[in-house]
Amino acid sequence: MATVLIADDDRAIRLVLTQALEREGHEVQSTEHAGTLWQWVKDGRGDVVITDVVMPDENGLELVPRIKKLRPALKVIVMSAQNTLLTAVKANQRGAFEYLPKPFDLKEVVSVVERAAENPAPASLEAEEGDGEIDSLPMIGRSAAMQEIYRVLARVMGTDLTVMLYGESGTGKELVARALHGYGKRRNGAFVAVNMAAIPRDLVESELFGHERGAFTGAVNRSPGRFEQAAGGTLFLDEIGDMPLEAQTRLLRVLQEGEYTTVGGRQMIRADVRIIAATHRDLLEEVRRGRFREDLYYRLSVVPIRLPPLRERRDDIPELVRHFLLAAKKDGLAAKTIDADAMADLKTYDWPGNVRELENVVRRLVVLYGASTIYRSAVRTELSDLVVGSKGLVAPSESLGEAVERHLKEYFLAHSESLPASGLYGLVLREVERPLIELSLLATRGNQIKAADLLGLNRNTLRKKIRELDIQVVRGLK
Repeated sequence: MATVLIADDDRAIRLVLTQALEREGHEVQSTEHAGTLWQWVKDGRGDVVITDVVMPDENGLELVPRIKKLRPALKVIVMSAQNTLLTAVKANQRGAFEYLPKPFDLKEVVSVVERAAENPAPASLEAEEGDGEIDSLPMIGRSAAMQEIYRVLARVMGTDLTVMLYGESGTGKELVARALHGYGKRRNGAFVAVNMAAIPRDLVESELFGHERGAFTGAVNRSPGRFEQAAGGTLFLDEIGDMPLEAQTRLLRVLQEGEYTTVGGRQMIRADVRIIAATHRDLLEEVRRGRFREDLYYRLSVVPIRLPPLRERRDDIPELVRHFLLAAKKDGLAAKTIDADAMADLKTYDWPGNVRELENVVRRLVVLYGASTIYRSAVRTELSDLVVGSKGLVAPSESLGEAVERHLKEYFLAHSESLPASGLYGLVLREVERPLIELSLLATRGNQIKAADLLGLNRNTLRKKIRELDIQVVRGLK
């Protein structure tokens, strides 16, 4: 059994940890001072160290590299109530065996101590110069769901492992990709983001790998691709589930062989990039349907990370709201605070658009309401405008009428203390009318005569609706 040294300025935490570890047969020494811990380490005591970050005489994170330099084999477990991505990253960079956020699960702490006592010492991860405090943290949230993500990110930031990010739209997949790049060893290189869903199928390979002059009609000059632009840095492939199969085959070959050619080119080019991919789709289901290559799926999913929707991390909403209010102030908008009742309403809403939707609502509240404090009435007005057509997914067996009825019931429930604003009939019609016309135009490849016939409308009526609803018509694409 191991001798465990504990340093934490909270007497209750020291007592709880001591009792739990002693029940497992470990010997424990505890102190509230970093100086005492350092003296014990210098004296050769202990097999495992558990240290808090904030202590009366020294920051525990600053102590970790000194311990690792003096005794490289000694395992250090860092705990902190400063549950941010930066804390997790710094703990990992300084060579901590594990980072645990507070409040912690006692069984998990005991399990980590036992792993530390059994495993050989990991390779030292010395912090590189310039890893000091960062003014603006790339990710906001201290919920349990986010803590696990921080721990995984901290472990993979110093590597070139391929990461696959899963999550609904608006959960911050590109934000995570930028954090992996910004804290990683390629941070001095370029971060290049590509949205695969936004690139026409015939141009995907040229976009990614570049093309030579004369490679195809219109290729009047050589053009570098995104792989070349991201050389030495990170290539973020967003919405990878929308990549055509033929481009998937070529991407797989690049991942396997580490080199590629431009379209129309013969010279092999080394692919010196870290790949981070993201999708809102269930890629295993796409594999089963034959729309995504299974071998590419496993190549990309070396480190899969699921980003939770905002409804699974409601405790983070107040911190996110304060962050967005401060950001709005920095952008020159009025300084605002938010009432407790208004915040409670924000926490109960399901946020189908996730963090992106929350940010948009906060900015709208800042701009549209003149009072220095945002009250519940303003929040309810804004949220009520989002309820129709926004919450939940329609079950496959649900009819259109049932779906509309369900949404309308939720809309009226949101106004339990009063009636909705006038104009509900027109609002509901617009919610149905826009997607009906857009999808009809998509089905007819932008042919308005065919779309009008499909809808049973006069052609001039359809044109008027297109103008009123500001619908973009693209011919030939489906």
